[in-house]
Amino acid sequence: MATIEECRSALDRLAANLADAEGRVRSAAAMDRSLSCRITDLDMTFVGRLSGGRIEDVTTVPGTPADKAQIRLTMSGDDLVALVGGELNFAKAWGSGRVKLQAGLRDVLRLRSLL
Repeated sequence: MATIEECRSALDRLAANLADAEGRVRSAAAMDRSLSCRITDLDMTFVGRLSGGRIEDVTTVPGTPADKAQIRLTMSGDDLVALVGGELNFAKAWGSGRVKLQAGLRDVLRLRSLL
């Protein structure tokens, strides 16, 4: 089971990857939306903001936050680490229910190039 530190490190790597992205990926990440990533096995949620191609102001809250983010991901810590590390395919994980994504249809269409 991934630790909270390993999950935070994975999110930091994802943020760095987005900041360095170019082309379509950079364009897709340029939206301004609230973002959360719930880690089910740790009962923790990372909350922050996707803005200008960066993930900013990330904090950790216990359980599920009262305010719902515009883009919400839910998965285990191990799956987060594997996704960011390139060991788990997002589409397959999403299709099998290992990863859940909740967002507006327009956001999902823009995010597909990121994930």
